[in-house]
Amino acid sequence: MDQAAQVPSTAESESMPGWKKKVTLFLVSQTVTTFGSMLVQYAIMWHLTLTTKSGTILALAAVFGFLPQAIVSIFAGVWADRVNRKIMIIISDSIITLATLALALFMFAGVDDLWLVFLVMAVRSAGAGVQMPAISALVPQIVPKDKLMQVNGLNSSINSSLTLLAPVAAAGVYATMSLQAILIIDVVTAIIGIALLATIAVPTLERVASAEKPSYFTDLREGMNYIFTHDLVRWVMAIFAIVFLLIVAPSNLSPLMLVRNFGSEVWMLTVLELAFGVGMVIGGALMAIFAAKINRIGAIIGTSIAFGVLAIAMGFTTNLIIFYSLFFFIGLAVPAFSTSASTMLQETVEPERQGRVFGFLGIVMAVAMPLGMVVLGPLADIVAVELLLIVTGAATVLIAVIAVLLPSGKKAIAAAHAATGPSNKPEA
Repeated sequence: MDQAAQVPSTAESESMPGWKKKVTLFLVSQTVTTFGSMLVQYAIMWHLTLTTKSGTILALAAVFGFLPQAIVSIFAGVWADRVNRKIMIIISDSIITLATLALALFMFAGVDDLWLVFLVMAVRSAGAGVQMPAISALVPQIVPKDKLMQVNGLNSSINSSLTLLAPVAAAGVYATMSLQAILIIDVVTAIIGIALLATIAVPTLERVASAEKPSYFTDLREGMNYIFTHDLVRWVMAIFAIVFLLIVAPSNLSPLMLVRNFGSEVWMLTVLELAFGVGMVIGGALMAIFAAKINRIGAIIGTSIAFGVLAIAMGFTTNLIIFYSLFFFIGLAVPAFSTSASTMLQETVEPERQGRVFGFLGIVMAVAMPLGMVVLGPLADIVAVELLLIVTGAATVLIAVIAVLLPSGKKAIAAAHAATGPSNKPEA
């Protein structure tokens, strides 16, 4: 294929008329449904915490809230490459909405058994596992290739803003009304989001429309083979696993380090979360603004190393302001990492394989972080959290550098340059 044809250009935007309206409707629909889902996520965890005061119950809630998503993701990725992705999202959203409505009605009737709450959490988690690869694979169908980074950056900034707004809104509704009220709000926001998404015309992939498709398990095997043999895709998956295992998991221990070293006041923990959240909002906005100038592969490598360096610095700091500042910069770097990686996969992977690729990426993210916490959580009760941050940060920097220098890393970088064109090569 001619390399010039592979470079994102404004001609691609012109060849997709009406894309701005479609993207606007899509982002609004996802923002509305995500906001409702976040309200429920916070409210259910608070409800379980306040009513049971049990660590075991919270652990079970985490299992029911995340494990189904991890299990379903890979199978959902295959479905996303075999059916209409918009319909797939609408159906999964509808099932989640019905389950949420059922829980609300049961609770209004005075039935609030834990098994019922866990069941609905599992349904919602499985639904999220179905949606994640479908949404990621649908985006390139309605967004021109030269605008993918900008739209992904904008979406990242919106989602980060919701992480700041949702807890406040959930606390207000939960304190003044009830969990049932939040469940009903989620049902309403889901209906609005589904209605908006239904109005968007999404082209059907030729593969989906074809009557002659391989069997489901043939598609599954082919997708796994593609992921593990494609130089760039395999490398991106490995980098994601490293970051979520060695950076995201230890970062979850940062509040523990704050409490142990600086104080246990609630405002301190609040400022820590705000610093990270504000950093993510600004980072996503910067990605949207400077999308055309950002080197994808360079951003992935640079932020991976930056995560490690910042973790090391957090481990050594004894100043609260510096601690907050470092956590802010970690939040600032997150969109540069995730948006660049997602955009690169959307630009590189063939449309008919993107569902399976993003499905597997969902598994990597859903498994790596809990796995890291299983190991590092108990260690944090034996050794200082700052030591864990220093060690995992150093390991991240070392592995990231090795990942670039190894032959497989060089092949991945070459594949990225070939797929996205010379505009994505590092400047001399």
